Amino acid sequence: MTGTHLPPRPWLFPSLAIFCVAVAAWSFAGAGDKPTWAFEVLPLCTVMLVFAVRRHWFCFSDLSYVLLTWFFVIQCLGGRYTFAEVPFPKALMDLLGLERNPVDRIGHFFQGFVPAILLREWLIRRRGIPARQTLFWLVTGCCLAFSASYELLEMAVVLVFYPDAGPEWLGMQGDPWDAQWDMTMALCGAVTAQLLLSRLHAHSMARAEGGELRGPAQA
Repeated sequence: MTGTHLPPRPWLFPSLAIFCVAVAAWSFAGAGDKPTWAFEVLPLCTVMLVFAVRRHWFCFSDLSYVLLTWFFVIQCLGGRYTFAEVPFPKALMDLLGLERNPVDRIGHFFQGFVPAILLREWLIRRRGIPARQTLFWLVTGCCLAFSASYELLEMAVVLVFYPDAGPEWLGMQGDPWDAQWDMTMALCGAVTAQLLLSRLHAHSMARAEGGELRGPAQA
């Protein structure tokens, strides 16, 4: 396959940034519990601000920025409604045989899915780690560690600020294995992202570097 020039898309990042600001404003305006909103949304806001400031030194691929925006939208939903109360079609829940709101599980799936692509890209482009099995397991392990750290942070916040309302604040919805399932979903997300998006990610990274995509084997 001959090389194909991949021009950058300079309009994409500003468009996504404006969209994120609008979603964050909508989420904050409708949030019934501002402390919960802050816990769900502000950490990712900080990450995105760092990405924006450091974009002149290291610009991630379009795919990474789109996925990060998607993850931010999910967090804004959780901040506005709390994850246990995000509107979800009851008919669909009945069809799937679900007894609890699945949005929290979806959010934790993308808690592994999106960081996997971001970390994978940073390790390939900044650390020169080849896209092989070692990278796959390194990214997977880091994403699982990140998910476990988040669960520990949630536990600490509850113990310090909400000692009498832990299950409600954590959105356990009656599931004693909620934290374990959350980590499992993040693990599944990290694995799925790497298996499904490796070729598309290679294409997007080549575009970010202003280079050429030389063949589908690049991953």
